[in-house]
Amino acid sequence: MLPKVFIDGEAGTTGLQIAERLRARADLELVSIDPDKRKDNAERARLMNASDAVILCLPDEAARLGVSLVTNPNTVIIDASTAHRVANGWTYGFPEMDKGQRAAIQASRRISNPGCYPTGVIALLRPLVSKWLVPTSWPVVVSAVSGYTGGGKAMIAEFEDAASGTYSEDNHRIYALGQKHKHPPEMKKFSRLEHMPVFMPSVGRYAQGMIVEIGLPLWAIPGKPRRAQIHAALAAAYQGERFVNVPSLADSDSLKGVEPEACNGTNRIDLFVFGSDEEARLVARFDNLGKGASGAAVQNLNIALGLDEDAGLTG
Repeated sequence: MLPKVFIDGEAGTTGLQIAERLRARADLELVSIDPDKRKDNAERARLMNASDAVILCLPDEAARLGVSLVTNPNTVIIDASTAHRVANGWTYGFPEMDKGQRAAIQASRRISNPGCYPTGVIALLRPLVSKWLVPTSWPVVVSAVSGYTGGGKAMIAEFEDAASGTYSEDNHRIYALGQKHKHPPEMKKFSRLEHMPVFMPSVGRYAQGMIVEIGLPLWAIPGKPRRAQIHAALAAAYQGERFVNVPSLADSDSLKGVEPEACNGTNRIDLFVFGSDEEARLVARFDNLGKGASGAAVQNLNIALGLDEDAGLTG
């Protein structure tokens, strides 16, 4: 019997992308709710508890309610909201984060899907902090830009009018100016930092694609690590990983720029180390709806259900 998967919130941006990746697969059965019963908690509970896995694509409070509806101890929950990313009892769904993370995901029944921006930050920083190339106490500053689909339906409506084919006049917009954002706690915990990073997010006038940047003044870091050491640590951490690509220093140096949309439609994340032995510019590039959301959820689903990890995904 094929494993049954129910997406709670299938009509949202992330839910639609996950459903698209799952619908054509022959190794699982995608369960859908009658559109008229999407807010019927009894029907939601029935479908959830009859499924092998549930993917929550909901706002935080609705996701917490969704979790409370699941009483079947064998049902795997993958929560794509922010609600449980730093909560006790939940396994962080970043398989490449550590060598033992896949096993932890496979053994868990409660998996929190990483946030889009934190995926880039953690991918860049955790190997460096683990090797003491960056101190846990280092004052990290993160600058990032995402396509407007990262803000969900509300932000999509601000940037595009599908009916008229018109777009916002805003080419680039910075936001979260009061330094209040849902992602820094996740960045801090899983990058193994002692302090919250200074997070400077922005949105561009393009649908999807993301760039996350961290500048490192290597001359000021204890031990004065060189650019090659930074690159070697990242390359070693992700050696053999299909979805994490660490271009060589020579390949990075040949680039004149980094196109944020280059990974769109894939589950790939590219990690670059630009700069010099004095100042390193770390860059993560990926699809905010791919490795930053729906692609990651499908990868976690595959691992949790013991399916081919690559199924439904492109590198």
